[in-house]
Amino acid sequence: MCSTCGCSDDGEVRVSSVNGSVAVPEPDHGHQHVHDGEHPDGHQQEHAHDGGHNHSHEGGPAHTHAPVTTITLEQSLLAKNDLLAARNRGWLAGRAIQAFNVMSSPGAGKTTLLVRTIEELGERLGITVIEGDQETSLDADRIRSAGRPAVQINTGAGCHLDADMLRRGLEALNPAPGSTLFIENVGNLVCPALFDLGETAKVVIISVTEGDDKPQKYPHMFMAADLVIINKSDLLPYVEFDVDECLRQARQLNPHVEMLAISATNGAGLDSWYDWLIKNTQTPASHAGAQSHPMASESQVQTNA
Repeated sequence: MCSTCGCSDDGEVRVSSVNGSVAVPEPDHGHQHVHDGEHPDGHQQEHAHDGGHNHSHEGGPAHTHAPVTTITLEQSLLAKNDLLAARNRGWLAGRAIQAFNVMSSPGAGKTTLLVRTIEELGERLGITVIEGDQETSLDADRIRSAGRPAVQINTGAGCHLDADMLRRGLEALNPAPGSTLFIENVGNLVCPALFDLGETAKVVIISVTEGDDKPQKYPHMFMAADLVIINKSDLLPYVEFDVDECLRQARQLNPHVEMLAISATNGAGLDSWYDWLIKNTQTPASHAGAQSHPMASESQVQTNA
């Protein structure tokens, strides 16, 4: 179980290959998960939430765990993730692959934007996609229908992708050297901000229908962002959304964040998105001959509504 947010353990994670037909099994990390009130020693436990966890065991005395235990577990979890993310980053850099972690709340338009981008730049940038969702392969199917390879990662009850899930997705996808990888994270503006995947940059998408207060409500996400995209700008005349106010809030948290206003549906502002993407997918000439090999186990907002 993820101690950061309480979502399910890795046992529910499923990775489907490029053609959607092959499941990559979850590796055994050699650690034990505890579910449904079962203690690691096999005894049942009862939890009393009174500032600490009081466990009542059959045949044994009650004892209390101080809250610091949870903090230690969270720090340990994130430290392990950061180590795996560093390995992912090195592997991607060795193949000159630019990877973009795309995050948003559900329905903000991540997949629509990726499909539109594939239609315009898919072949030029060699785009491939790793799709993260709790269930179904609907978004991966849309990417494949647009003509580019995609791998689906289903997280079960999990609310974010982590570095190990990305590693397994890379094993299944095996993107070509010098290509561009989009990682469409699970729809959520909370936990994905805390988990480094080893990506080149973090792209956060919000839609005008969500309100302009998202930077205030989800500060960690906007502090982590390299680019914020305000999508559905074609609806600005019909909703209460102050683009300048949203930018002001984001810049208070992250002075260097870039922001664009676009409509993935009617194409407004997409040239600015494509320019940003091309600028950030330029790879050093020294990587031009990178060899393909398997993944190791180990500014102002531009508005064109």
